[in-house]
Amino acid sequence: MKHKTIEIFLFIDALGWKIVNDHSFMQELLPHRRKMMMQFGYSSSAIPTILSGKTPADHGHLGLFRFAPERSPFKTVSALSWLFKPEFFWNRGRVRHHLSKILKKIYGFTGYFQLYRMPLWKLKFVDYCEKQDLFIAKGMTPWKNLHDTLSEMKIPFHISDWHLSDDENYLAAEKAISDGKKFLFVYTASLDGLLHDKVGIFSAVQEKLETIKQRIEHLYSVAAEYAEHVHFTVFSDHGMTPLSGTVDIMSKIGESGLIFGRDYGACFDSTMARFYYLTPESKSVIADLMKPFPGHFLSVEEEKKYGIYRDDRIFGDGIFLLDAGIQIVPSDMGGSPLNGMHGFVPEDEHSYAAILANIPVPEKIGRVSDYFNLMTERAAEL
Repeated sequence: MKHKTIEIFLFIDALGWKIVNDHSFMQELLPHRRKMMMQFGYSSSAIPTILSGKTPADHGHLGLFRFAPERSPFKTVSALSWLFKPEFFWNRGRVRHHLSKILKKIYGFTGYFQLYRMPLWKLKFVDYCEKQDLFIAKGMTPWKNLHDTLSEMKIPFHISDWHLSDDENYLAAEKAISDGKKFLFVYTASLDGLLHDKVGIFSAVQEKLETIKQRIEHLYSVAAEYAEHVHFTVFSDHGMTPLSGTVDIMSKIGESGLIFGRDYGACFDSTMARFYYLTPESKSVIADLMKPFPGHFLSVEEEKKYGIYRDDRIFGDGIFLLDAGIQIVPSDMGGSPLNGMHGFVPEDEHSYAAILANIPVPEKIGRVSDYFNLMTERAAEL
């Protein structure tokens, strides 16, 4: 016996509104579409927002790292940083990847964890935001996530395992449908990886989108065998902005005479520098040093608009956002620029996320933070 309806929500990381339009992506099967205001930040802020409907102001996830010496779980690693010599060896990507896996196991982290290029001596000053798997039951306590909400609804559902490849998650979704699941949240991340490298190569992006199109059409056809109606919605978290230049903020601050951990703290993400002022003088010194760089410190009004304002200032006392296309190199995230990056001002044309569906999308759905309510409302109708 067929279900009356199967709801499928496919999350495609970095499928920006501009990319959707430039490549006329899925116009026939998914004609109901609009641009969406991205959640300020990176996937580390967007994914918990999608899974809970809460913004970083509530769920506390912005950059992966934050300056918080009193909460750092990494003090032992920093104390042994003298063992990790020569430094150039331990900064290699593959070495960092394996070291991250070891530390993840030692600390019992179940969420996404990568050291990237965070200096080992600096780890004793920082905390990490994604210690738990956000996708599983109670993964965002005290907030209810999608898994918690669907469980309470007692709906047969499937949520992808983010550890798996896109191909594995498509296959798992097909099996979930055949097993009787009526609600699916399917996670895919490979487009994001390709766009970081090849965002400016139209043919490469088109080829990738064609592969995604084929997987969507196949998943849709499988669902159609088990339901009278298939509601298929594709959404993303952000777009991808091509590289237009780099700046070396870390060296400038390092040459200022200010002492990290005594006068100031900082997290240098790919597109923003988040400063913590530990002395009154550090604020004015850093403000002067940042004047030549292309960007601006976010105002309180901007932080509130973007859902990142907190009285406790855990994201930083001052957040300096670079102009679209400019990357911090080196940063805590890497030593070389990427051809594409996200995490710039949400209103930039390359930043907008997208939603595409085969049924109308309510007008009230206009921001990435609205996806959660859309999913739970659709689930309640099953």
